[in-house]
Amino acid sequence: MTTLMIFMFVAAFTPGPNNLLSSYSGFNFGIKKTLPLIYGVTFGFPILLIVINFGLIVFFKKFPALQEVIKVLGSCFILYFAYKIAQGKKSEEKKIENPTKFINMLFFQFVNPKAVLFAIVIVSTFIDPNINFVRDTIVVLSVAISFSFVSIFSWCLLGKFLRKFATNEKFIQTFNYVMSFLLIVCVIMFYL
Repeated sequence: MTTLMIFMFVAAFTPGPNNLLSSYSGFNFGIKKTLPLIYGVTFGFPILLIVINFGLIVFFKKFPALQEVIKVLGSCFILYFAYKIAQGKKSEEKKIENPTKFINMLFFQFVNPKAVLFAIVIVSTFIDPNINFVRDTIVVLSVAISFSFVSIFSWCLLGKFLRKFATNEKFIQTFNYVMSFLLIVCVIMFYL
């Protein structure tokens, strides 16, 4: 249990597409408008774990190319997010825009290379398919939901906190460029 919690902490809190998008959204839209994103990740990642746990891992083992396809699709999607963030409009206009929706973030987990990779590792390491399968699955899902929510909410709070220092458009644009750049770095890291 301790090993699972340490692993989930590292997986959930390290910078990745979900966390960077949450920080960006908290910075630009505030906590209330970022809640759909937070809930999309909080429930999307455990759903991804369930899908992998109940069969997708078999396909990944038989067809490793499927994992590569998901990795490439997810990378393209993240690069698109990075582009949209970098090309963001002025803050007055952003307040009118609607940030990422719950359903978008829920489905994004299935093409997010970091989420898919960690889900495969978690399922293959912490869930024994022969002994205590149900118990292991429940424990892993409970820990995943808890860590996903706390992590994504913390990154949103970080973005909201940084917003207090945003006194001009140049700072806001610089923050958006940094978030965009970090998403691109995430994609590069997937291939190293």
